Amino acid sequence: MDRFSFLNAAHTAFFADLYSQYIENPDSVEPSWRSFFQGFDFANAGYGDELTGAATSGQGATQQAISDYSDLPEKLQKEFKVINLIEGYRTRGHLFTKTNPVRARRNYTPTIELEDFELSNADLTTVFDAGKEIGLRQATLQQILDHLKKVYCDHIGVEYMYIRNPKVRKWIQTRLSEGENQPKFSADQQKHILEKLNEAVSFESFLHTKYVGQKRFSLEGGESLIPALDALIEAAAEKGVEQFVMGMAHRGRLSVLANVFGKSPSDIFSEFDGKDYDDDAMFDGDVKYHLGLTSDKKTRQGKNININLAPNPSHLETVGAVIEGIARAKQDRYFPEDNSKVLPIALHGDAAIAGQGIVYEIVQMAKLDGYKTGGTIHVVVNNQIGFTTNYLDARSSTYCTDIAKVTLSPVLHVNADDAEAVVHAMLFALDYRMEFGGDVFIDLLGYRKYGHNEGDEPRFTQPNLYKLIAKHRNIRDIYAEKLLSSGVIGKGHVAELEKEYKDMMEQNLEASRKKDLTVITPFMQNEWEGYEKVCEQEMLKKVDTTIAKEKLDDIAAVITQLPTDKKFIRKIQKLIDDRKRMYETDKLDWAMGELLAYGTLLTEGFDVRMSGQDVERGTFSHRHAVIKVEDSEEELVLLNTLNDQKGQFNIYNSLLSEYGVVGFDYGYALASPKTLTIWEAQFGDFSNGAQIMLDQYISAAEDKWNNQNGLVMLLPHGYEGQGAEHSSARMERYLQLCSTNNMYVADCTTPANFFHLLRRQMKTNFRKPLIVFTPKSLLRHPDAVSSVEELVNGTFQEVIDDPAVNADKVKSLVFCTGKFYYDLVAERKKLERDDVAFVRLEQLFPLPIAQLKGIIAKYKNADDYVWAQEEPKNMGAYSHMLMNFNEVKLRLASLEPSSAPAAGSSSRAKKRHAVAIAMVFDKDLFN
Repeated sequence: MDRFSFLNAAHTAFFADLYSQYIENPDSVEPSWRSFFQGFDFANAGYGDELTGAATSGQGATQQAISDYSDLPEKLQKEFKVINLIEGYRTRGHLFTKTNPVRARRNYTPTIELEDFELSNADLTTVFDAGKEIGLRQATLQQILDHLKKVYCDHIGVEYMYIRNPKVRKWIQTRLSEGENQPKFSADQQKHILEKLNEAVSFESFLHTKYVGQKRFSLEGGESLIPALDALIEAAAEKGVEQFVMGMAHRGRLSVLANVFGKSPSDIFSEFDGKDYDDDAMFDGDVKYHLGLTSDKKTRQGKNININLAPNPSHLETVGAVIEGIARAKQDRYFPEDNSKVLPIALHGDAAIAGQGIVYEIVQMAKLDGYKTGGTIHVVVNNQIGFTTNYLDARSSTYCTDIAKVTLSPVLHVNADDAEAVVHAMLFALDYRMEFGGDVFIDLLGYRKYGHNEGDEPRFTQPNLYKLIAKHRNIRDIYAEKLLSSGVIGKGHVAELEKEYKDMMEQNLEASRKKDLTVITPFMQNEWEGYEKVCEQEMLKKVDTTIAKEKLDDIAAVITQLPTDKKFIRKIQKLIDDRKRMYETDKLDWAMGELLAYGTLLTEGFDVRMSGQDVERGTFSHRHAVIKVEDSEEELVLLNTLNDQKGQFNIYNSLLSEYGVVGFDYGYALASPKTLTIWEAQFGDFSNGAQIMLDQYISAAEDKWNNQNGLVMLLPHGYEGQGAEHSSARMERYLQLCSTNNMYVADCTTPANFFHLLRRQMKTNFRKPLIVFTPKSLLRHPDAVSSVEELVNGTFQEVIDDPAVNADKVKSLVFCTGKFYYDLVAERKKLERDDVAFVRLEQLFPLPIAQLKGIIAKYKNADDYVWAQEEPKNMGAYSHMLMNFNEVKLRLASLEPSSAPAAGSSSRAKKRHAVAIAMVFDKDLFN
């Protein structure tokens, strides 16, 4: 101990500070002290004996420190133990909170009793310098314990010690220590919380009596959500937030709409009464607890804010991705320099956040350049049950919120029966988000008063739990009793609040009964001024997508020239030089047509956003929209260096996600109709991972929720012998989703047609989702080229007639789509046939029937009408054509029905492909 003799003279507060610093970040203390504290930790954990006599060169210093520690004064040893006690509460205190209003907690070990830290009741009156670590300066162990229990083990449990940034941990610790993590509200604030609780309770009880047995997914058991959201929005507005984007599932949605967003109860009652929609509505609507709302309102302090609750289907967590895209679009459009001004709020159910994989995908986006939104406040309305499934069967993790640890986000677990604690936690979450721009989670532990819906019987599956719930008082009455006992309110205060609210509801109910129809206001209508709702006939009208040649020349010059002061790899230099040459020789390939389409839109004031897996270069190394400088890997985006640029080109390689990213980009397009928003699949059928977004949003949202959306999906498609997963984009699935006026589906064969298709998407005064089956082999096919003139003065061609035949000689009129056309043309040339014509169907939906009829009439001598496809009979567009095209009877030339889209053997695939081609030219092969 001689070399540490100075320890006896040093002040214990010094050791406490240094040890606390070591715990926070071991590398931040001087090496000899680090070795000393490591020895303490080993000795305190009972490892000293194990190391005795077994020291290696790497363990020597630690072993010596263990020996030194044992010689320290007892008072100093106990200071270290108190520091460990403090760390124990910080790390594990959340496991021992009073956060569950209806269930007993599970038992966890180790506990945080004094004995676990080699302290005892005899130490309670001892004064420790370690108190300084929690803001108490010198304090007795009893005072330290009381403080720790209030901060970490009362009605709010906090998880944060896994956060690696010491600055963030210190901010949280300081914030929690202030006021001992206990809410402190003025009498007026308390009265307002009670008022919002009364609204939540009275709203549900009113509906329960007026609409007996109807589904409403009541908030009863989690009513404190309403004052919490109210407080969040008010406080955020004071901090500069101007727009809020919220997504939530069914539970409590009607109460949030009425009591936070200000939706008229009269409109809600009309929805309960099941009235039809107003005559002008071009949609079928949705159940009341799926609908969204946008509202411009003033806060109580007079701040103007815009709040949005996105509509969503019964696929509970899908809306989380959508609201992130909406928030990002609003940030990019209105506040590009300060994303804190748009706040995403995601409300979850406990079973859904733990069980749905999309939550992980969304959380992984939180800090990525293409998807970050400056921090989301996640609130779990934790019923502790999913439909009929107990929470112990719903997850393996300790908490439903353990997903938060992926991004090292703090979690606050709060007792939903303590309204002030819930509001206090929400305000903490807001401050964290505004301070660090990161996600934060609130786990609101409550219960569900009724079954999954109001017609369900929960005692079938949880009889004991629901005995307890039946006896449990509602939170309004619990809180009113507290305020009454403290003299904040008088005896008749709650009855007066309830009567006033229910009188208002009665008046709205009476007004509702006088209305014959329900009016649904489209979500985010303010973003869609000037855009019209259109039917299928309007979708088929020609749109002017021409461009001045001088402008196209200018754009081409910029995107075919690399800066001379930077070094690029030779292949990149050659690629850009080739693009310059192809423009000069008037043979534009697919990538050139695509990039020129983006360039023209940028000069016309539109933004372009593209995301997906490897889109910057392109899966097939064709796009190269982002070019890397060889030595520095500096990124160069030539499309952002145009001379007359009015819009911004943004392209992002996504995380390896389809479901979450498609949802995000759908949300982005929903909030930004002036942006060409594109998601590209790595291979077309990879979009299968996003099938829920396709079924519930992209194909159906306009019909269900009156929402337009212009998202473009690029799906590589084509049979080149690459196996089942790299051939088919499963076009049959998209075509099955098509109906009336819901979206466009295209399969282009030329760069010019793709150019005009992309431009048409933005030049209309309406928006529809656009599904494009894009090529792979055609990206470099010598015949799949277009001229500059076709770009300058052309238009999108829904159908392309055969340019190489004499119509009078044609006996077989073959309809096809996509890359198969080039295979058929090659075979016709090989066979020297002039009696077969190939008509390319470039737009599969809406089907251009009038144009097809005109082409059929042209071929007066044709008596054989063929639908030819490279996909198996049960896939591709054949069934779509049978259902929607009855002008002629179509003979099918295709592969036999198959379970998998394509063969794994390239030789087998070639044989089958050859048979499908042969069937076009030989009727006898037709079955």
